[in-house]
Amino acid sequence: MKNWFLASFQDIRVYFWGMKKKIAQRLIFVYDADSGTRNVVLDSVHKIVSPSTYGCNLCNITHGLFRENRKWKHFRQESAYQMTFFHKDEFLKQYASKFGHKFHFPVVLIEAGTELEILIPAQELNSLKSPVELIGLIEGRTTP
Repeated sequence: MKNWFLASFQDIRVYFWGMKKKIAQRLIFVYDADSGTRNVVLDSVHKIVSPSTYGCNLCNITHGLFRENRKWKHFRQESAYQMTFFHKDEFLKQYASKFGHKFHFPVVLIEAGTELEILIPAQELNSLKSPVELIGLIEGRTTP
């Protein structure tokens, strides 16, 4: 495969060694959980009582029962990526008029101009086992 580098800012893609990498203006993480104290408590109980049926693997990867995962927190704090985090209800409230119910949650999106593109879809997020896998996907698919 031919090694080459071509940055195309018009369509916000970088071609490097024949692979498309997206330039990250901003990464948007949407949890498959609603905001609010009541929901946080219910989600924590669900994680304890029946962890295998808890619906938000992005929550499981980035947070334990009581605090943010250390590896994830370090990546988030030291990263050159601009990141925004939403609970599902917050995202739908802010973006419903433009994107409606276009996405399945959890999801990691990338802001490309005025559009949002899926960087890591729900099905793939739900198959991840650790923050290291999530970080690897983000770094492998984007350029800060």
